[in-house]
Amino acid sequence: MVRRIRDWGQELGFASTGIASVDVSAAVPWLTRWLELGRHGEMHYMAKHAVLRATPQGLLPGARSVISVRLPYWPDAVDAQKVLADSALAYISRYALGRDYHRTIRSRLQKLVDRLRHEAAALASAEPFACRVFSDSAPVMETEFAARSGITWRGKHTLSLTRDGSWHFLGEIYTTLPLPPDVPVGDHCGDCRRCLDACPTAAIVAPYEVDARLCISYLTIELQGAIPVALRPLIGNRIYGCDDCQLCCPWNRFAHIGDPDFAVRNGLDAAPLTALFAWDEEQFNAHLAGSAIRRIGHRRWLRNIAVALGNAPTSPAVLAALVGRQDDPSALLREHVGWALAQHAESTRRRDRADD
Repeated sequence: MVRRIRDWGQELGFASTGIASVDVSAAVPWLTRWLELGRHGEMHYMAKHAVLRATPQGLLPGARSVISVRLPYWPDAVDAQKVLADSALAYISRYALGRDYHRTIRSRLQKLVDRLRHEAAALASAEPFACRVFSDSAPVMETEFAARSGITWRGKHTLSLTRDGSWHFLGEIYTTLPLPPDVPVGDHCGDCRRCLDACPTAAIVAPYEVDARLCISYLTIELQGAIPVALRPLIGNRIYGCDDCQLCCPWNRFAHIGDPDFAVRNGLDAAPLTALFAWDEEQFNAHLAGSAIRRIGHRRWLRNIAVALGNAPTSPAVLAALVGRQDDPSALLREHVGWALAQHAESTRRRDRADD
């Protein structure tokens, strides 16, 4: 049965498919400590559903096994480092340049479940079983299951890693089937600490430990309110997520172009900040239909871009874009636009003093 599950996974486009038991007790102390230190920030759902993360049977009664899958997404896009180096362009995390991964992975996992049910129906002696599919859509310890199923290991940046890198999504099937678990792979990070050194905000506070409150992905995606002033200059032109800890990882030299579903849409791999800042809400929803980005909403999208414009070189186009939104109805956006304009005013004062 396990061999057929792997074959079906491969047919559905998954790069790896592995099996783990549902026992995650070894990871619970790490989760508890992370929450107690408040490193989840305003992601209150992490604390609210901590018990469900630690007890898979709470999501699927009688769960005995987890089928874990990996789907690569690295897109054929404008070079990431070139975009980061050009302050006039918007940097968007590579995973979000194409289709929303939640839909793709859940759809394919459901097809895998359908294969399982069809196979079971053909066996008169097969006992009834239940399944439930997940893709970053419920309190599931995805990275833990991926590591325990042998398809990845956990990198020092806390993301899942393989010898083909980290540009992949994970998905899971909880099942009541008693499947034999695979053997975990070893950690191949060695003495490398490039991800820790590369983090713009020092959010990787120690190997295998991230303080989300400092993480640019958290600040631009999860945080609902104002971005802390001290962290705004460190965000640079990153308007949705951050890939720095992956871009520097030696294992990602071996990455291949990922699934076609995640091909770049709307030129988001190298779009001018001023062009994206000009989108009204209707344009935002239309351009980002079917994208994971849409979930942050238009207001936070503009908030993030305002910060990036504040970090951009002063130019008539940048100033005009910011001035055009300084009276926006949103107090959140007005505050960030005001900060950005103040950054440019201070930059101009410094330049004028230097010229005297």
